[in-house]
Amino acid sequence: MMAIIGMFFQDGLTGSAWGDWALYTDSPLRAFESELGVQAPVGFWDPVGFTKDGSADNFKRRRAVEIKHGRIAMLATMGYITPELTGKFGGLCAQDLAFADIPNGLAALKVVPFLGWVQMFAYCGAVEYSAGLGADAWGSRAPGDQGWKPPFFSEGTEETKQKRLAAEIANGRLAMMAIIGMFFQDGLTGSAWGDWALYTESPLRAFESELGVQAPVGFWDPAGFTKDGSADNFKRRRSVEIKHGRVAMLATMGYITPEIAGKFPGLCAEGLPFADIPNGLAALKVVPFLGWVQMFAYAGAVEYSSGLGEDAWGSRAPGDQGWKPPFFSEGTEETKKRRLAAEIANGRLAMMAIIGMFFQNGLTGAAWGDWSLYTDSPLRAFEGELGVQAPVGYFDPLGFSKDGDADTFYRRRCSEIKNGRVAMIACMGYIAPEFSRFPGYCSPTEGVKFADIPNGLHALEKLPAGGWAQWIAFAAFLEVYAAKQDPKDPPGLLSGNEEGFGRMEFGRLGVPRGDRSKDEASRTRGLNSELANGRLAMMAIIGMFFQDGLTGSAWGDWSNYVASPLRAFENELGVQAPVGFFDPLGFTKDGNEQNFKRRRQVELKNGRVAMWATIGYLVPEYFRFPGYCPHLRA
Repeated sequence: MMAIIGMFFQDGLTGSAWGDWALYTDSPLRAFESELGVQAPVGFWDPVGFTKDGSADNFKRRRAVEIKHGRIAMLATMGYITPELTGKFGGLCAQDLAFADIPNGLAALKVVPFLGWVQMFAYCGAVEYSAGLGADAWGSRAPGDQGWKPPFFSEGTEETKQKRLAAEIANGRLAMMAIIGMFFQDGLTGSAWGDWALYTESPLRAFESELGVQAPVGFWDPAGFTKDGSADNFKRRRSVEIKHGRVAMLATMGYITPEIAGKFPGLCAEGLPFADIPNGLAALKVVPFLGWVQMFAYAGAVEYSSGLGEDAWGSRAPGDQGWKPPFFSEGTEETKKRRLAAEIANGRLAMMAIIGMFFQNGLTGAAWGDWSLYTDSPLRAFEGELGVQAPVGYFDPLGFSKDGDADTFYRRRCSEIKNGRVAMIACMGYIAPEFSRFPGYCSPTEGVKFADIPNGLHALEKLPAGGWAQWIAFAAFLEVYAAKQDPKDPPGLLSGNEEGFGRMEFGRLGVPRGDRSKDEASRTRGLNSELANGRLAMMAIIGMFFQDGLTGSAWGDWSNYVASPLRAFENELGVQAPVGFFDPLGFTKDGNEQNFKRRRQVELKNGRVAMWATIGYLVPEYFRFPGYCPHLRA
């Protein structure tokens, strides 16, 4: 009912059954679709209709307010994050109140002294007054113009300023969402970073010991279906989930089996051999009417024989269809629960799998999604670009380039190269100090020697304020003056302004005054290598941060990570040098011995089968039985 009303509405507005936006030229919302902040993939987004009156003054006021809220949210978000990473100010905030004693997050509001509140309100008032008391919202200034020019960011062409303001709006929107999420989890759990174990009153916890609650996610209900705590509703949804999972497992096998084992011999219907029924969605076009009747009749018979939802609303357990399958119905209660938990997990996987199969089948017309058949894909506009490398080819799983916009692709490629260069330098910054360090002092005034600065994340605690200032100033100088991307140049080929210090050109890898090869093939090969190495470095530095944070050591000394539940099994059979105990997916992180024992039994069994299979491959190359295999005899 909701859907058809919406269809009538968009059809009436646009004159098109599917509501082509380009046809609705009378919409007042279109007055603002070229404004800053209109970004793909959503475009101009105003679901509540604030701008439907088409008033430019109202739009300007709301834009000014949005920018201001975004700036406050960015500062607030950093206020949550920074104390966790860099620590707090030394000394006292007020008499008998050290900065170190002020908790992070909402709890800080309880200990801020009265004069602290006065200072904050006074500062906000001073900023508002110096900015013209809303002159950017109601007056002659542009939205966001507070009457002062920040260093580095106020220079540049009008186009550059527009691009920066669009980026600020986008980041501000993200920060507004982020800070609300932080407030929400802080308020619920009493912890700035939302420790789930502290939220004991959550109605979701009523079901966290149910079947289907599995590591690493635990009980997962992001849409809050179970927030009412109703056991009856939970039971109904669980039975529906199990049923959908079973159907999805059969459907997934229905895609896979005909490709591997072939199809039934003989006829499906008169004049229709099973061999002529295509795999995938195309089969729906050739199934005869009686085939549909059989499928619906079978589904109805299964529903009726199982009690018409008795496992959802009645006395049966979810998934109990009233019959006992051979082999699987025997065993202890614990064994049955383990099997049902496995079924739920496999069913979830199958539901994701079959939707993916439908999607690729529908896009490409092939049951297994042959990319070469999807000629209309906007992603193909970039499959000949730099960075497209075997074996993955053009890889964009999130569809960032699905709009086919060459300018947007160019911008993202420039960002990728820059991030890759920073990551390569960061990786070298982890590696080089292990072999050599600068002599002398990093900060003579503070008595900090280079040799005293630890490697890895702990260096951030030792670095003096002057060092941070140098980094930020240098990066800002490069960004706004010396190392800019000229749209006429290929991505990653940077150059500086003509005036001031004179033009500087950067060569390969962003090296100042480095080599700029004139040979197109050589330049392409070099940039491809840089992209690949940059991608590897981005993955590497995140891994280094992760192991550094876990172990407290730049190189992730395993012996330092004493809190790891994985260590419960590091003396088990199968732990061998040089890898040691290897569980990259964290299956054993719950430290459960029963689960480990079960997986070890499965591993041994699979290993034995695999050894026989391997021998079965090798032996026939050297020796075969004499005589005939009976059913293959001519």
